[in-house]
Amino acid sequence: MLNYKFLTLLLIAVKLFATSTETIHSSLSTYYEFKNYENSKQKKSGTSFGIGADVHHLNATYKIAYESAQAETYQPPLQEDLEVQKLFFQYGYKFTKKLYIHLNYINVLSDNIAITNHGESYAGGFTYRLSKEFSLGSTYYYTTYKFFDVKQSDLVFNYHFKSAEMQFRFTSITKYLALEDKEPNSFTKNAQSSYITSGLKLHAALQSYHLGVGAYFGKRAFAIMDNGFKVQHHAMEFDRTYAIGIGKNIKTFVLRLQYIYQRATELPIENKNVTMGVTRFMLNYKF
Repeated sequence: MLNYKFLTLLLIAVKLFATSTETIHSSLSTYYEFKNYENSKQKKSGTSFGIGADVHHLNATYKIAYESAQAETYQPPLQEDLEVQKLFFQYGYKFTKKLYIHLNYINVLSDNIAITNHGESYAGGFTYRLSKEFSLGSTYYYTTYKFFDVKQSDLVFNYHFKSAEMQFRFTSITKYLALEDKEPNSFTKNAQSSYITSGLKLHAALQSYHLGVGAYFGKRAFAIMDNGFKVQHHAMEFDRTYAIGIGKNIKTFVLRLQYIYQRATELPIENKNVTMGVTRFMLNYKF
């Protein structure tokens, strides 16, 4: 069930902060996802709803997001449909024009099916601008669940450039994950002890229009994605991810539509070739 008390407090806090300080490029955002599973023996379809805020004040940045997700499951083997709530937070500080550091926190507030219920993740990282076009970043995540832990290191390289009236951003990402205490429970025992996966993203902008494409290659499980604002806490080993999105700026609003295709193995039962299609609608309001 959606936590309306949390959403109300979030909006009040953002409003008070925005009216009492000078903000630059701050925003509120929301999204809605439709998920469809093929060849899964656990899930049929699902939805997700998220809301968040990104507030800038002087050299500091505060980002917070809340997500509620549901999925229709096969019963058996599962006992009930899935209900999940998650909280994401990031604090960033720009020390100089070149150096930016950030701290992240993730909490799986509730999960009525998986043993990753109440899992928490802590992270720290930095971005360093090497030149006007190039920047390099790294983030280390430590995620603790009841029966196992995950260590993750991200290395991110960005290249910005212009061509005629178009602006481009090319991003490469490498993730290294290590699982600790994975053997004692059936949830993780079929996972690898470690993973290395890499991703490529390209974003193009022309006037008020945006286009983004991306892909991840190599296996991963229990990974943190989207710069610390997505966590894959179910026992699924992904080996393919492809994404495409389009967007449009309309005054102070940004509308986006994204489609993501993923292929995975359900680890507890070693069910391979499970595919998931996600259609995501996003709305961003800048103030």
